[in-house]
Amino acid sequence: MDAFAPTPPEWTNQAIHAYQFCCPKCHSSSREAAAVWLNRRSPVTTVDHRRKWQEFYHCHCGCAWWAWSNDRPPKDLH
Repeated sequence: MDAFAPTPPEWTNQAIHAYQFCCPKCHSSSREAAAVWLNRRSPVTTVDHRRKWQEFYHCHCGCAWWAWSNDRPPKDLH
């Protein structure tokens, strides 16, 4: 599965919005997802003129979820 494919995979149709940037069902992180697809064809412009995209995740538990790219938590570089 290409995360940057122009056509969304079928599993994105059932995706639910996750407000905590983790699987709403089992709370696994986005790094544990079995599949990822980024909706880069439809960016949204924020009030401060930045772009954000929908990031779709298909979790190993079977739940499909999405969150905004700007909701991603900062990386821990330690």
